[in-house]
This record gives sequence, structure tokens and C-alpha cells, in this order.
Amino acid sequence: MEVTDIGNKEEGKVWHRKPTPGKGVLVTVVRTAQQAKIVRFLHVTFDTTGDSFLAGDHHGNIYVFDISRNRFRLVQKTGQACTALAFSLRRTTEFLVALADYTIKCFDKDTKQLVSWMRGHEGSVSSISVHSSGRYAISTSSDTAQLWDMDTFERKRKLNIRQSVGIQRVFFLPLSNTILSCFSDDSIFAWESDTLSCKYQLPVPDCGPKVSYKAFAVTRDGKSLAAGGRSNLLHLWCLDSKQLIRVIQMPTQVRTVRQLDFLPDSFDGGASQTLGVLSQDGVMRFINIHTCKLLFHMGSHDDAITTATVSPNGRHVVAIMDNGSINVYSVQSLTQELNKVAPPPSRVAVVSGGGADQDLSNLKVKVRSEVVQRGRQTQVKILRPPACFTAEEKENELPAGLNKKRLVALLKGFGEYPAKYRMFVWRSLLCLPENHAAYSSLTDKGLHSAYLTLQDKYPIKSHKLQRGLQRVLSALAHWAAIFGEVEYLPLVAFPFVKLFQNNPMLCFEVVATVIVNWGQHWFEYFPNPPLNILSMAENVLAHHDKELLQHLVDCGITSQLYVWPLLETLFSEVLTREEWLRLFDNIFSNHPSFLLLACVAYITCCREPLLLCSQKEDFEYFFHHRNNLDLGAMIKEAYRLMGSTPADIHPRTLLSDFTPLTKGQYPVFNHYPEFIVQYQSREREKIRLQEMEYLRERQEVSALHTDCVRRQAEEEAYYAQQELLQNAEEQRRNILAQEEEKLAQQRTKLAAMKRELKVKELQLLDATKRRFLKHQQDLRASQVQRLDQEISTKMDLRERETATAVQDLEVRQMELEAQRKRLEQHLFKEQERVGREVEEEMKMRKAEREEENYTELLHHTETNMQALEESLAEACQLGLESDWQREVGGRLQQVHAQQQSNRGRLAESHRQTLAEEERLEDTMRDVAGRKWDEVMNSRAELQEQPLSSAETDVRRQMRVVSPPHRPIPAPSVSAGPSAAGPDIRPGPAPPLKQAQTNMVCLNSRSPSESTSTVFSLDRGRAQLDSSERNLMKEIRELRQKLAARAREGSSSPSVLTLSSVSQ
Repeated sequence: MEVTDIGNKEEGKVWHRKPTPGKGVLVTVVRTAQQAKIVRFLHVTFDTTGDSFLAGDHHGNIYVFDISRNRFRLVQKTGQACTALAFSLRRTTEFLVALADYTIKCFDKDTKQLVSWMRGHEGSVSSISVHSSGRYAISTSSDTAQLWDMDTFERKRKLNIRQSVGIQRVFFLPLSNTILSCFSDDSIFAWESDTLSCKYQLPVPDCGPKVSYKAFAVTRDGKSLAAGGRSNLLHLWCLDSKQLIRVIQMPTQVRTVRQLDFLPDSFDGGASQTLGVLSQDGVMRFINIHTCKLLFHMGSHDDAITTATVSPNGRHVVAIMDNGSINVYSVQSLTQELNKVAPPPSRVAVVSGGGADQDLSNLKVKVRSEVVQRGRQTQVKILRPPACFTAEEKENELPAGLNKKRLVALLKGFGEYPAKYRMFVWRSLLCLPENHAAYSSLTDKGLHSAYLTLQDKYPIKSHKLQRGLQRVLSALAHWAAIFGEVEYLPLVAFPFVKLFQNNPMLCFEVVATVIVNWGQHWFEYFPNPPLNILSMAENVLAHHDKELLQHLVDCGITSQLYVWPLLETLFSEVLTREEWLRLFDNIFSNHPSFLLLACVAYITCCREPLLLCSQKEDFEYFFHHRNNLDLGAMIKEAYRLMGSTPADIHPRTLLSDFTPLTKGQYPVFNHYPEFIVQYQSREREKIRLQEMEYLRERQEVSALHTDCVRRQAEEEAYYAQQELLQNAEEQRRNILAQEEEKLAQQRTKLAAMKRELKVKELQLLDATKRRFLKHQQDLRASQVQRLDQEISTKMDLRERETATAVQDLEVRQMELEAQRKRLEQHLFKEQERVGREVEEEMKMRKAEREEENYTELLHHTETNMQALEESLAEACQLGLESDWQREVGGRLQQVHAQQQSNRGRLAESHRQTLAEEERLEDTMRDVAGRKWDEVMNSRAELQEQPLSSAETDVRRQMRVVSPPHRPIPAPSVSAGPSAAGPDIRPGPAPPLKQAQTNMVCLNSRSPSESTSTVFSLDRGRAQLDSSERNLMKEIRELRQKLAARAREGSSSPSVLTLSSVSQ
């Protein structure tokens, strides 16, 4: 057998070596946490295929194990232990988990995401059943069952029951829409899942031993139902006929059936014949429900099974063992040896033969074991007949497989029972019958009249405990009439109510068992304390501690003060919860006389403080409050007293042995003086009737008194009202007179107020008028201020525009200056070019001049002179126009630069311009002089050359002589910003000889060259004439405009003038 420890792994292999064929257990899966501590698995469930199953451990981890693929993986960490698991049949990847906080969560095993969270239970969910269609699911707890819609995950219905009847299980039947509900009173109902209407109720046998169903199983076809519980009997129903068809008796080793599961077969059509029965000994036995033969089993006493699940395909069984591990069984390996051997004839013993009117005994059959030879790998289990027990062994044998002798030995060894199993041990020691029907009949009677006002006398903070105590006391009062009269009964029952608050039936049976056995002879002296019981305790105390008893007697303290307070409260006032539980572990494990000996032991263990007490109040306080006491020493002292007390005074001889309550019905309790109880009942009933009569008469008297008081009050109210009316009338008259006087005063005041208001109104009108006038003045002032701002803004704008115009004129002046300079450079270059051309022509025609005739030379000379004079005249005119243009530009600049206050600046600029023009004229004259000197030098050079003949020279001089009153003027061009006008100043007249030489030089060219020169001069003259006329026209217009503006005193020229100037 291979053991796989998954530890903290999130995925891996289930087994590392393939399991050996024929081996029952395929693999054992364990999970160890830190420090090698084993984490227990709690629940397992298969999916619809049967190849994989879910398993949840104590830490809240959910694993999915895939047997076919040999893989496991962690699919969810819930953080808390799960109480039930189920797969969703509609969405195969989703599963439901019921957690310890009473909620149900739906997860997806592939995405590991939370799909839904369902709340609504108030107790732990024990099972989840999913409909075959996957649309609905039923969750069951001890107090309710809830139907969920798996599409919306909302609660559709809720099954509410009475608290006295618990729910065992509610589940869907396969292949149908039927819901089967099983209750703790062994009733089984079938419901329609759509309408939730009751279809039928299965008949439960009334005769025979009570089964107390705990486990149920249904075949896959939904036609057979098996049920088992706290006995070795199994009931088998046919759900089609709704009849109990068989009662199967398991072997004697089976005392309680924990779980039932049908083992499916591939060829049985859903009608499974093999039923697995898990009993209290941890062994799961598989039997044939038809032949009642034991086929095989799983588990053992040493390796017990806690719960098991069978796969839907019937191939595997997964069991959770007692140590918290998981065993995976192969059904084929378990049954292969069985199938090799031919089945022997059935050994079924029918208790009685069948008949037409067969009863339950006719249905009962016994399961017998058969010895089947198997291999060494399969354990052989032989069921032996029960052995004969002796009387002592029968006395020590307890229900649920416990032994009283072993329990007592365990108790003496550890001093107490384990807290986890204490309630279970108590139930076994007290042999509680769990008579659900009988208890229900008592609770159906409702609350007893004696305990209707219990909360007034015994107020309890917890309402749940209050109601539980009230129900238990009422059930006891309905069971025996004396318990409605006993005043200390709440003190006796309260500790058990607090322990068994979730199971009131067990609480009732525990209290009843305590009263019947440990409260023997308590009610013989009712309503007085049980003097006989107190005398027993006093005799034991006198035998073991005479000094203490004598001290109590000397102080006048009787056993009613030092024994009865311990008995009537069952030590609950003087011990803590843990101490009380330890004490009652020993009380329930011994003879009923142990309670009296425990009282004596308590007194003897506290002898020192008791010997110091002398007042009655001190003793009363001591026995009603907790004291510093070693409970272990007290219990040892009780056991010592139990063994050393003589038989003649031992309470054992006077008290009967333990007698459990009878099953089915509770025993009759009449150990009390019935006549006293009846007398008290009659007296109480008489008192109750008298109280009712008194209350009725009191109510009538109260009604009469109320009526009388009402009438008296009405009469007093009438007279008081009349008096009030008279007083009111008088007061009204006085008030009316006062009001009239006040009205006159108010009228006078009103007239005065009107006058004041009129005056105020006039004042207000006057103030309003003045305010309006002031407003108008402020408005006008703001308008004037705004106009001033606008004027200043416009003036600033105009100044900026004037400054801009001045800057534009300055730029224009600079442009004219640059143009003038370019023109001077051009004239200078032209003169140089003409000089060079004249020099070249003179050199080229030097030889020709000697051959030309004097006449032709003279003619050409005159012609050239005329042309030269015309050219000089045009040049003088062009210079004149340039001077006028400069003058206009300067004046426009002065006008645009300054306003009316800037006329002085214009004059100054004009003077500067005149001075600049004079300097320019001087410069031009200097340039012209230099040029003239150069020409004269050239002529001198020409004169020095030798002439061919003197006559030719004389004739040339005579022809060339020009008139002395026509000298050649030098052109004067002014390019300043403003010219004062043309200033033509005749230069010094050259000598006649120099003039004649100059003329000869200028005209000494060939006819063709002279013609071309004249043509170029004519073309330039036409262009100069046109530009001269346009310039003169613009100058005249500008002079007219400037003169007009100067007269008008305008501050700045218009935009149109500036645009025309810029053009």
C-alpha cells in the first residue's frame, strides 16, 4: 500500500508507482503540516463521472483528486473547516462547500474564483443534495432545510420545523422531482420539488425496537430506500408501493449505523443490490439486500473508517480514516476473489413464516457471515455469534459500545472525562432513552401554569436559556404534578439546561434521570426538606468527624443549613463550571449514594473555616457562595468515605441502585405524598379561583370607583367650568374696556405716526432728489472725465502719429540723401566717362584733324557748341528741379514732425537745409572747378603738340573763338533734405584761348560719332523733361497745402497728405 503525503503542495501525482492489480487499497493520502502534524480530511465527494473527487481538510483547503489521470491539485483555500461538499451537476467545473460559519460558497475549480456566497442557515450545514438536472440544491442543518436556485443562487424555499423535532436529512430522489425529508422522530415525508406539496409519508413500524434513523441511502433508480440508526436493524422500503418490504438485522458487532451507501453496478439498471453499511466500530460491511449475505468489508478496529463515499460508476470507494487520512479502494480488487468462488447457498434465517397478515417480525432477516477463501492481501472477517455475558458484564455494558468499568478506570486515572466526549459519556452512563414522541407529547401541552412567571423569580440575561429552562420545567411539571410545586426545581435543572441548551429533550431526560436516581426520597417529606436524606448525611458526618458535628450542633446549625443547600443546587453555587463538571463525572459514574458522600466530603474538607464560624448568617453565606477548595481532595475524600463508611449507616443500603428511564414512555413518578401535592394543588386552585374572584370583584369595584370618580370629576368640572365662564365673562368685559382705551391711544399714536411718516416721506423724497442730482452730477463728471480720457488718448494717438510721420519724413529724407549721393556718383562717373571718351576721340582723330578743312571744323564746332549750350541749359534746369524737390521734402518733414508748437523747429530745419545746400553748392563748384582744370590741362597738352603749319593754327584759333559773354556754367546739384532753390553762379570766365581749345576738343569727332552722341542726349532730355514736369506739379501742390495749413494752424497733416507725400 503506497502512502502519498501531499504536504503543502498545490499539485502533483496521487501515486508514484502504479498500484498492484488485485490490491484493495490503491493509495493512502495524508497531509502533514508543520512539525509533522497531520491535518485531518473531513469530507469527500465524487463528481458525476466517478473519476475524480473533492476532499476538504480541517484547515479549509479543498483538493481535487483525478484517479484516471493520477493527478491532484489545490483548487481553493477557504480558511475554515468545511462541513459538506457537493458538485454542481449543471456546470461540472463548479462545486459547493458548506463552511463552519454556516454559509455555503460556490467555487469554480478551474479558475479558482468565487461564484456565489449563500447565507441563511443558523446552524452547521450537514449535507448538500443537488437535483439531477442541476437546477436546484438542498442544504440541510439540524434546525432547517433550504432550497436554492442554482441559476441565480437565491433561496427559493425554507423548511421550518418545531424545535423539538430535528431534521436528520433532506435530499432529492434520483431521476425524479421528489424531495425526501427525514426527521429525528423517524418520520419520513416525500414532497414535490416544484410545488412543495406533500406526496406521501412512509409508514414507520410502531412495534419493535426503536431505530432512530441517522443514515439513509437510495438506489440510482430512486425506487428503494434504506435507513438505519441507533440499532443493528436496517429498514428497506419500496418507494413505488410506499411499503416497508424488509428489515435486515446486522451482526451483533453492529450497534449503530453511521452511514449507508449503495454500490452501483454497470448491469443492474440502477437497481443496486449491494449496500455498504458503516457502523460504530469503523468497519464498512457490504451486503446483498436480497440474499442478505455479507460480501466483503473495509476497515478494521485498528484502522477505523470515519466516513466513506462510493463513486457513481461503482469502481472506487474513498474512505476517510480515523487518523484523518484518505484511503482509495478498488471495488474490483475487493470483489475479484469473491467472484472466483461459487456462491454458497444463502444462510438467511427467517424469524417467522409468512402469512397474509404478516407483521414486522415476518420481515426481519439476519445477516450471516460466510467464510470466503481469499488471498493474503485481503483480510478475512468472520462474524461470530454473540458470547454469553454475565450479570456483572451486562451491568457494565453501556449503549454505543462503552463499558462502565473501563470508563471508571479512565476517570480515576485522569480525574475527569475528556471535554470533547463528556456529553456522549454522560448519555451512555445515564442510558438516556431519547423518547422523542413522549417528550413531544409533554411539550405539546405548552408552558405549565406554575412557570409562567418564572422570569420574575429567576431572571436570566439570556432569553434562550430562560425559554429553555421554562420548557424543561414545564415538561417536568406535566410529567409529575409535584414538579409544579417544588420551589428549588429551577436550581436543580439550570446547570443541565445550560449544558444541553441545544437539545432540550436530552436536558429533560438528564434532569429526570437525576431526580429519579440521585433525588430518591427527596419528596417524601414534601413540602419540607428530605429529613431522611439529611439524616443519612448527618450520620456519616457523625461517624467520620464528631468534632465538626458537635461544633455545628453547638452553633445551632442543622443539616438543613449545611447539607440541603448543596443538594438543592447540586453544588452549582459553590463550584465553578469546570469543578462542577468534574464532580458530576464522578457522580454519574458511581452509585446514587455518592452524591450524599460528596456533600459530607465537602463539609469535612472545609472543616477549618467552619470551625471558625459561629453565627448562623456566616454558615448560610458559606454554603451559598464559592469557597477556596481543592476539588481533587474533595473527590478523594468522597471515595474514602464511600469505602470506609459502615454498612449500617452507609447511604447505599438505603438508596436503590441506578435505574435508567424506560424507552418509549417515561416511567410514572409518584414518590411523594400525593395527598399533600393534591391538597396543595387544590389549595392553589382554590387560591387561584379566589384570586380570580377577587380580581373580578376588584375589577368591578375598580370600575364602580372609576365611574364614581368620573362622575365626581365631571360634576366638579361642570362647576369649575361655570365658574370659569363667569370669570371669563368678567375678564372679557375688563379686557374689552382696556382694549377700547388702548384702541383710542393707538389711534392717537397712529395719527402721530402718519405725520411722522409723511415728514419722513418728504425727507426721503428730498434726499432721493438730492441723491439723484448728485448721481447725475457724478454721471456728468464721469462722462467729462471719460471725454478727457478720450481726448488725451486721441492727443497721444495724434502725437504718436505725428512722431511716426516725422520718422517717415526722416526716412524719406535719408532716402533722398542717398538718392542724391547716388546721383552725384552717377554724374561724376558720367563726367569721367565723357572725359575719357573725349580724350580717346582726341587721340583717335588727331591725325584726321590735320587733314580736315577749317570750314568743316568751324561748322562742326559751332554745332557742338550749340548742343553743349542746350545740354548745359537742361542740366541747369534739372538741378533747379532737384533743389525744389529737396525744399518741399524738408518742409513736409518739418510740417509732419511738429504741430503748431514745432514751427520754430521747421524754420531751424529750413535754415540748416539752406546751409547744407550752400555747402553742397560749394562742393559742386569745387568738383566742377576740378573737372574744368582737368579739361584745361588736357587742352594745354594738346596746344603743346606741334602743328603742321602756322596758318592752320591761326585760322583754327579765329574759327574757334567764342563770344566772351557766354561762358559754360558749372552745374550745381543739391541733394540735401530741403533745397532753397537753384543757385547758378557763373564761374570765372576762362581765357579765350582755353575756351577755343576746349571747344575744339569736344567737337573733334567724326560725323558718325557726333550723331550718335546727340541721339543719346536727346533721349535723356525727354525723360528729364517728363520727370521735371511731374516733380514741379507735386511741389506746387505741396506748397499750396503747407501754406493753407500754416494759416489754419493745424497741428498735424492729414493721412491723405502723408500718403500723397509717400507716393
